[in-house]
Amino acid sequence: MSDMTLWGFDASTYVRTVKMLMVEKAFTGFEQVPLNVLAGEPKQAEHLARHPFGKVPVLDHDGMRILETSAIVRYLNDILPGPSLVPASATDRARMDMIVGIVDSYGYGALIGGVAAYHLFPDFVGGKNEAAHAAGLVAGRKVLELAMATKGDSAFIAGGLSLADLYLAPIVFYVSLTPDAAELFSVPGFDAWWTAIQALPCFQATMPSLG
Repeated sequence: MSDMTLWGFDASTYVRTVKMLMVEKAFTGFEQVPLNVLAGEPKQAEHLARHPFGKVPVLDHDGMRILETSAIVRYLNDILPGPSLVPASATDRARMDMIVGIVDSYGYGALIGGVAAYHLFPDFVGGKNEAAHAAGLVAGRKVLELAMATKGDSAFIAGGLSLADLYLAPIVFYVSLTPDAAELFSVPGFDAWWTAIQALPCFQATMPSLG
């Protein structure tokens, strides 16, 4: 595999999504350059030249630069050997894509910006905002309910393990560290899914340092 660089620090849920996929693919041939979001490093000029909106992750590979997690994981899933994290059937791909889109559009803002940040890193979001916290609880619950309804009787959200699980799991991890976890996690089907996620080697191997 040609030279590959992943820009972003391990505490980022989206960086963790990418690294979980790499573990599932048994791929270690990349260099990671940490950029601390909480310290504002992605907003510095050097990284803004990579990503004009100052986000992580960014992937450089074989002369190409890829922005945004959805593009990065789809690309890596295609080029790396090992099991596919994209379902074979159109129905299951739609289930996966729907929850990935829901997480991007609503889940991250509600569960990280509204809930986890309120308890774990309020200074990063301008202090404890009670209205944002309350809204995050409501919207976050809807996201988890929809994800579990989409999962149905399957072990994972789209049948087998897929990108949808890799998107949601790192976000849920931070929520699990908050006093709101019990309320948000009391969704039918969630306990079995979360137990299965926590047992995955890719989840265990990418645990961020909280120090």
